Amino acid sequence: MRNVLAIARKEFRSYFSSVIGYIFITLFLAVSGWLFMSTFFLVGEASMRGYFQWMPWLLMIFVPAVSMRLWAEEKKLGTIELLMTFPLTDGEVVAGKFLAALGFIGLTLGLSFPVAITVAVSGDPDWGPILGGYLGSLFLAATFLAIGVFFSSITENQIVALLLAFFTSLFLYIVGMPIFLVVIPDVLDGFFATLSPKTHFESIQRGVIDSRDIIYYVSLIGFFLFLNTRSVQSRKWR
Repeated sequence: MRNVLAIARKEFRSYFSSVIGYIFITLFLAVSGWLFMSTFFLVGEASMRGYFQWMPWLLMIFVPAVSMRLWAEEKKLGTIELLMTFPLTDGEVVAGKFLAALGFIGLTLGLSFPVAITVAVSGDPDWGPILGGYLGSLFLAATFLAIGVFFSSITENQIVALLLAFFTSLFLYIVGMPIFLVVIPDVLDGFFATLSPKTHFESIQRGVIDSRDIIYYVSLIGFFLFLNTRSVQSRKWR
């Protein structure tokens, strides 16, 4: 665990070694805040439902932008060979990079909490859905991140990694949308709805913490991190 945390700290600091990390945070907060505030005062309801309505789509774009460099940049610069000579297991390196990126995204989400304070000042909101929305957003971000980290490990091109992560995340999300479910046989509706992170995100967003939703996210994250580890190991075999 010590090695994992050491890698995570190193990778986390790298986000702030240039202006890129600050630009990402500023852009995310500006876009998400504008999308919410543009309709908040028109609705006249002390709720963050509108804020979290946009969150999956924002995460679908911003998270792959964070994950695309984690392995692709190492490959392009050739530093991955040096990294693999350290007394670290492949799983420790994968976990460290993942936790660093998740910490950065979690910090970004946390910095949006003034939006919740604004809502609280404007009325008397139900804090269950607000806290559930943040928790669901973190799980959703972790899922998209695990997908992005895997694709970053199989290519040296960061743009390719970004696009693969985006379209995979998009596909998984839209299979749970009504527009998709109406074109498939009714017998498969439940399967695809359960397969999609959309269903589980909306469940947690309502403030209902169901163990099935947690197991779903942990399983999907673990699956893609496993693929990431195997991808790193296959480089050694070659």
